[in-house]
Amino acid sequence: MIWMNTARAYGLMVIALLTSAPAIAEGQTQPVRAEPITIGRSYHMHTQDADRRVNVVPPAMYEESDTTYPLVVVLDGGLSQDFFLTLGMERWNQLWQRSAPAIFVGVETIDRQRELLPPTSDPDELARYPSAGNSVQFRHWLTDTILPMLRETYRTDGRAFLIGESAAGHFVLETWIDQPDLFNGYAALSPSLQWNDQNLSRRFHMMSAAERPALFLSLANEGGATEEGVLRFVADSNVCFADRRETLVHATTLHGLFPEALQFLLPTEADWLGEYGLTLDCETRAEREQAVD
Repeated sequence: MIWMNTARAYGLMVIALLTSAPAIAEGQTQPVRAEPITIGRSYHMHTQDADRRVNVVPPAMYEESDTTYPLVVVLDGGLSQDFFLTLGMERWNQLWQRSAPAIFVGVETIDRQRELLPPTSDPDELARYPSAGNSVQFRHWLTDTILPMLRETYRTDGRAFLIGESAAGHFVLETWIDQPDLFNGYAALSPSLQWNDQNLSRRFHMMSAAERPALFLSLANEGGATEEGVLRFVADSNVCFADRRETLVHATTLHGLFPEALQFLLPTEADWLGEYGLTLDCETRAEREQAVD
């Protein structure tokens, strides 16, 4: 009796599933072939005692032409990090011709504070992030190993751009200050300039003025030491500054400004962008001073 009740219940369940499944229209066939979606390659690397991936996606028409492209290197670009978000926005930009096509490179980070930040003497930061401080070593690996590998493997035009947010934004600015010629342009979104008592912006404040590549720099409503560091940095440099303290928080900076950063670094001749609100909303120091006058 127990077995019969169980079998009957099972039969009723199968009938319910079959009758609730969507019907196939007459003459319509179910898919007969499936194939994986391949968008690029993932290179397994080892550095700083950690295994990581460097994810590379060429432009859509890469295989159909002999055109060369710049590299756009995005930090925190692991598959479980910002890779899919930033790649999607980069591809969306291309649909609108908001930014020029590029070879998209997502560099995975494992211990972000260790790899992206320099040493600190702040007791609280030392206690919270005891492994921090290897940004110089990570930069050497990025520029001495990864960039040459990419240029050997892909058709590049020789240019490379570096983009990072938060701690990665600090890494971008540190690179722009100390080794500006490594990349042709930079974007630092809400950089963590509170690090080590704002040491990076204080150090830059004491440096002599020098020509450096283009830099897109943004500030959300971080407030406090982060805001102080960013504003000190902006006052001392001719960067294109996107002040979004009224509209963005730290957590939404990447979502809100990555497309605009690409538009700044890789501009196109599209003349319809303003019509659709796809404008570049950042100001240089000269423009800010002119607005004050």
